[in-house]
Amino acid sequence: MARAVMLQGTGSDVGKTVLVAGLCRAALRRGLKVRPFKPQNMSNNAAVADLPGEPGGGEIGRAQWLQAIACGVAPTVHMNPVLLKPQSDIGSQIVVQGKVYGHAKARDYQALKAKLMDAVMDSWRQVGEGADLVIVEGAGSPAEINLRPRDIANMGFATRAGVPVILVGDIDRGGVIASVAGTHLILPEEDRAMIAGYLINKFRGDVSLFDDGIKAIERFTGWRCFGVVPWLKAAARLPSEDSVVLERLTAGERRALKVAVPMLARIANFDDLDPLRAEPQVEVAFVPPGQPLPADAGLVVIPGSKSTIGDLIEFRQNGWDRDLAQHRRRGGYVVGICGGYQMLGRTVRDPDGIEGSLREAEGLGLLDIETVMEPEKTVRNVDARSLAFDAPLSGYEIHLGRTFGPDCARPATVIDNVPDGASSADGKVFGTYLHGLFSADLFRARFLESLGVRGGGVDYRTEVERALDEIAAELEKHLDCDAIFGLAR
Repeated sequence: MARAVMLQGTGSDVGKTVLVAGLCRAALRRGLKVRPFKPQNMSNNAAVADLPGEPGGGEIGRAQWLQAIACGVAPTVHMNPVLLKPQSDIGSQIVVQGKVYGHAKARDYQALKAKLMDAVMDSWRQVGEGADLVIVEGAGSPAEINLRPRDIANMGFATRAGVPVILVGDIDRGGVIASVAGTHLILPEEDRAMIAGYLINKFRGDVSLFDDGIKAIERFTGWRCFGVVPWLKAAARLPSEDSVVLERLTAGERRALKVAVPMLARIANFDDLDPLRAEPQVEVAFVPPGQPLPADAGLVVIPGSKSTIGDLIEFRQNGWDRDLAQHRRRGGYVVGICGGYQMLGRTVRDPDGIEGSLREAEGLGLLDIETVMEPEKTVRNVDARSLAFDAPLSGYEIHLGRTFGPDCARPATVIDNVPDGASSADGKVFGTYLHGLFSADLFRARFLESLGVRGGGVDYRTEVERALDEIAAELEKHLDCDAIFGLAR
């Protein structure tokens, strides 16, 4: 087995994903063969990963896809063997080693964990093959001791695999001393013994001001501090996985083009918008429920959804359908991606109840198409081409459903030589199943030019690589990386 170390948090959203990605890149820069691993993830931001003997075809969390990039390797389904995708009133879809395993409500899922641990340990062995180091990311917090008996994400995995743990505390949310010391207090002895120390994340200002905090934590816990990480500005240039970050995104300075994005309840793969956010002339405004779509938006993008019918109904309840119709009358542009594409049609039907109890919903009617949900799921990486803008594209598909209708005669793209998507007669509304559409620099520049905005000049994929390098350099400066990597066993 490869040597390994695990990062667990005092709570959710303490920055574990970025820290693991940065440590993976730091290890790669030292010449180590490093791999990421997360036993269980919960996210509707998924990525396509390799199945054994088959390129593509499986799903993992977007975070592990990013961490694989940080390691300089192709992502595989074994990097995230259990993925939970929250889905309307039927609980979550469960993806095991890249494939849909079934659906379960939270209480029923707890009973499944013992079976899923076998898959976790199988993937754990496979990820470690040929690697010098595996950096593991926990989920939530080990302090949720009510979930400990069936845990597969934190101490349940760490004790089973014998992996030492570093606890991550988030000082930005306040109470970090209490959260670290409290975790020490309530953990059972077996779990507490797995923790080798802690680090503090998201510190703003003079790090030396926390010296007394470190002494206090040592008095309470006896744990060593591996360092205090400052606020990592470069993290904003990385794809986000957890939709909780959307709640903190606020409108920036006014720019040449405002792009409005409704925050669907089951929004999925919203990192499709990151390349637009990186454009200096573009302001991306995520619109929360209860607020109208801004009248000064030149473009509305309806993102992916894990529950198209449920989100479509809530779309109307928010009044966004009326806002969208007015936007269209003003000559505004509309793009739908995956579930958002399905919503743009006349109807969405789910005769088998795949998404839940709602079997049909009226669409937004901006495209003359309809969608029928079908059991077989499309999961693949693809090469494509934009027909309207004559530009190469690359990305991935993760979706249920078959879409058809008169406007499909004007496809938005061609994916692997097969027409995809649909467009309105004036070309101002189009939809596609292609995720990653805006990551194509040439397409993005030409598309923005059609909206009267100068785009381009931003190599998005290169910017992600640079951000990872910057984060790794910051971690090398502020953490005892020698001790962290030496701790691995």
